[in-house]
Order: sequence, then C-alpha cells, then structure tokens
Amino acid sequence: MQRFKLISLLCLFPTAYAYAEVDTTPGIFDSRFHTLETRLEGNFYAPAVIPLNGEDLIAISFDEIGEDRSYLRYSLVHCNADWQPSALVEAEYIDGFNEGRIENYEYSQLTKTHYTHYSLFIPNDDIRPTKSGNYLLRIYDENDPERTLLQTRFMVSEYSMKINAEITSRTDVDYNEAHQQISIVVDADRTPVQNIMGDLTVSVTQNGRLDNAVLVSRPSRFAGKIAYYEHLRPLIFPAGNEYRRVEFTAVNIPLKGVERTDYFEPFYHVTLIPDEVRSYQPYAYDQTQHGRFLVREYNSSQSEIEADYVVVHFSLPCDEIEGYDLFLDGDFTLRRFNPDSRLVYNRATGAYEASILLKQGAYNYQILAVPEGTTVGRTDIIEGDKYQTVNEYVIAVYHRQSGERYDRLTATATFYSGK
Repeated sequence: MQRFKLISLLCLFPTAYAYAEVDTTPGIFDSRFHTLETRLEGNFYAPAVIPLNGEDLIAISFDEIGEDRSYLRYSLVHCNADWQPSALVEAEYIDGFNEGRIENYEYSQLTKTHYTHYSLFIPNDDIRPTKSGNYLLRIYDENDPERTLLQTRFMVSEYSMKINAEITSRTDVDYNEAHQQISIVVDADRTPVQNIMGDLTVSVTQNGRLDNAVLVSRPSRFAGKIAYYEHLRPLIFPAGNEYRRVEFTAVNIPLKGVERTDYFEPFYHVTLIPDEVRSYQPYAYDQTQHGRFLVREYNSSQSEIEADYVVVHFSLPCDEIEGYDLFLDGDFTLRRFNPDSRLVYNRATGAYEASILLKQGAYNYQILAVPEGTTVGRTDIIEGDKYQTVNEYVIAVYHRQSGERYDRLTATATFYSGK
C-alpha cells in the first residue's frame, strides 16, 4: 500500500517532494533488520516528542540479524504537518552536518539467533534539530546512501501553545454505543498568530495508529486567540477495543497467551492461543499499553542483547471475510499494512494465520480489517467497537503564518478516553 520510495532522492534533491508523495511511514526495508524502536528516552509511555532546545532525547534502536555488523549512517528530513517534506533546506533545520554515523552497537549474548543491537540518540554532538516540527530519520549503509534500510519518525515541539481536550462517548453519531468524540481547545495567547482560523493545523492520532490519523485545518469557532474544535466529524473515532496482550519472555515457561513453544533449527517457535472474533462479545476492561511492545528476557538484566528471536504464530479461526484484508496492528508492525503484518486465510485450518519473527518480550496488538482498495483499517469487524474502551489520543498543533515555508510544531499533549 506504500506508493513511493523517494526518500534517498529527496536528500540529494530537496525539491523532489514537489513532484510526488514521499513515503515517510516508519518502516524496515531490508530483511536483515528487526525490532525498530523509537521512544522518548526514559519514558516508555510517552510519544516520541522532545522540546526544541531542551535536554530530552529521542532513543532509537534496532537489530541486525547475522554475525557481523554493518557500517551505518543516518540523516534527518524535516516534514510538515502531513508528514511530507517541508521546503526547508538542511542548513535551516540542522545544527551540524546532516549525516551521522551509528557507532553504538553490541553483539547478542547467550542467544540462539546471533544479532547486532544498534542504538542512537537525537540530538547528539553531530546532529541537533534547530526547528520545531516533524522529523523523518532514515538509516542507510555508508556505501549505498541512496538506499534506505530503515526509517522512523519523531517530533520536536516548541510547547508555546496550550491544549485541552474532552473525550466523550456521547457523540454526534451515536450515544454510548460505538464511537468516541474529541473536543479540542487550543490557547495560542503566547504565540503571534495572525489568523487563528487559517494558520493552525491540528493532528490527532489514536493509539499510535497512522492509518486513521486526522488533520483538521480550521476550528469550528474562536474567541480572541483561543480556537475551539467542536462537533467536527473528523474528530469522531470508532471506539475499538482494548488491545490483545501476549508475553513470551521465556522459552521454557508458558506465559500469557502462549499455547506452546517448540524449537526447530534455527529458531524457537511460539504458538499463541488462537484469537477470537470479539465484535459480538461484551466489553471487558484490560489495562494495555495501546499497541506498544517491551523487549524482555525473563532471566536477563540486559534484554536488549540477551533476548532471543522467536517465530511467533498468530491465528484467528473464523469464516473467510470477503472484501477485506486482515492485518496485525501494533508498534511491532510499525503500523504498516504490508505482507509482513498480513494475516492470510488458510482454508485447511479454517483460520487466518501469520508467522512473524519477533524478539522476546511483551506485545500488544489488535486485528484490523482493511476493505480492499482502501488504506484505513476497521475495528468493528474483528475487535468490535466498544464505547468504554480506554484509547490514547495524541494531539499536535502546528502553526504556519503567511509567508513561512514550514509548519512549526507549537504543542503536543496526550489524553485518554474514560479517564
């Protein structure tokens, strides 16, 4: 479903964004690499956002399966609110040269699968963002800079505006049934906004999903420098359901959601308890991490290099659903609908099935049904839409005045339904 792979061309020709949409979705494009994580350093639950000129760091890590390490470099692309590259040139948004070398790496220990674990932090002595906004970080081999191996996203915020929000299940389309509606108030009193109705763009994501993220370009009303986003149809989200949880932190102990573990050279194989279609089941609360995953080996104090890789087998017994493709959704799939995250129907077993190589740990996921020919997943088909679901909504506000060439990120905030 991803249409273009032009990031490398963009770095050589900054005007490439004007001719074609660029794929900036987080992704891994080489099968040697796995477990790409992008987090706010020291806070597992926070979105990947740091303050402009602040002390916080974005932590990025990933593994390369094999005996030897690669010589890798990375660079940044500044993006607008829609995650398409902005009109800024590198010297305008980077302090330093826009090419860093990934020098932090460790080899795996005590694992059946040998791999190299890489890590880097932004900002660092080589690269420091000087403008707020969205950033795409691309990783490539130093001998082949035009081929992107991995890419990920993070944000840099000015925190110059205030955001407040209310989330309710009493929506404009139903009442305590299947949806949640967000009302947002943006206070721009400390920012020189010339046109409060036209200069702001608000982004909302639900549980880290990218397929149903929305951009709202105009408030429904304003008072002075306060913008109100109320009763707007794009801000009504299907409620979904609590994420499913599994844990395979040990290969000799059956843990949550695991039916059995076997070893077939060269990998352990973890067969999960078959999932169920939950659309017609009553809502049941479960405290989840909204699609996140945590790498962990049961007996290790340094899981990043001692957790093993296992082949995890997912299954969903049900009738085949015509007109839809089913995908696993969670941070471990990088929220991409592609062959790696797709569940394929097996008529012999009467189930949708997928097998994915994952690092030991605790994982959250849900199963999305994507109508053929579209790019937005539906939760109602498999998971069900339960108005009581606790969802995590990240709201970002961007500001661009007349004459400016990029979208400044002026505020971000996280809110939860049902809290």
